Amino acid sequence: MASNTLRERECWVALSALPGIGARRFYMLLDHFGTAQAAWNASDQDWDGVAGLSRNGWLRTLLARRKSQPEDLLKGISRGSIQALTLFDENYPSLLRNVPDPPPVLYVRGKLLPEDQKAIAIVGTRNASAYGAKVCAQLSRELVQRGITVVSGLARGIDGIAHRQALESGGRTIAVLASGVDIIYPPEHYRLAEQIVERGALVSEYPPGKPPEPGQFPARNRIISGLTTGVIVVEAAEKSGALITADQALEQGREVFAVPGPITQRQSAGPHRLIQQGAKLIVSIDDVLNEVPEQLSLPIGDMDEGRTPMTSPEERIFFQLDWEPKSVDQLVEQTGLTGSEVASVLTLLELKGMAKAVPGGRFVAV
Repeated sequence: MASNTLRERECWVALSALPGIGARRFYMLLDHFGTAQAAWNASDQDWDGVAGLSRNGWLRTLLARRKSQPEDLLKGISRGSIQALTLFDENYPSLLRNVPDPPPVLYVRGKLLPEDQKAIAIVGTRNASAYGAKVCAQLSRELVQRGITVVSGLARGIDGIAHRQALESGGRTIAVLASGVDIIYPPEHYRLAEQIVERGALVSEYPPGKPPEPGQFPARNRIISGLTTGVIVVEAAEKSGALITADQALEQGREVFAVPGPITQRQSAGPHRLIQQGAKLIVSIDDVLNEVPEQLSLPIGDMDEGRTPMTSPEERIFFQLDWEPKSVDQLVEQTGLTGSEVASVLTLLELKGMAKAVPGGRFVAV
């Protein structure tokens, strides 16, 4: 691989951003020309026949090359508080570096931290049922409580719930976009995306300004799985992007987990097919942690920085709380504690900022 000179780095970023060049073609160009700088400086005629394309086949790419300079793209990126990580940069995610056809350049808004190597993806349908939403929130919350980063695709439904719950539970989350990291899709997730930037990262292989296009979503799914040690599918139709992510995970040697659901619901078809094909059926987060213990066993320090440890009764109640308000009577039934014990513990959890009361005398997790 080429040495990490400034000019070569500029050419990596500029070359990969040209239209018509995906990850696979980028590496074909690198194999042919030796370096990204050599490819950038080559004549149009020298591109004839490269990667199986004629000069005319490369016409759109070559025309775009004439209109840009490698250094200009990096300058524009830095002004937008966006980081461009090339494959040979030290802080490029190591898990992603080792998948087939990794993104030559990964654009980042926010921060990728070393602890993000302990990551699990949660993906699923855009039309989540109440059951799917509840299970997704519970899994996301329990992952971040164990110091694990939640990765998903910022889509409507399961993806959005996974990101939001990770943030609300004080953890980290990474959203992989099928557009530039400065273009949020769907637009109603703009505020959620800004919160992710503060407590995690938005990442994409597409340069800033690139709008989402249908063909880009399957490609981004390999990054969702590539950033993780395993993928959880909560709800998905039999043909869906979530199952594409699961297929990518298997090709990358990642674990695939599936949450069972009612056989009468269309959203259950995808996870049930995965289970039939050998995916791990999960009914709790322990089923995930037991399957990939080595990858997720790095020291994690405090699960929630700034929060005091929970007592056993506090844990029993806190783990029953989620986004759906629950009454004291419900918590008594679910935990086996007395009404006075539940009321006392809820007061302590409120003081610790881990629960809050909502109208009707009910409580939700914070």
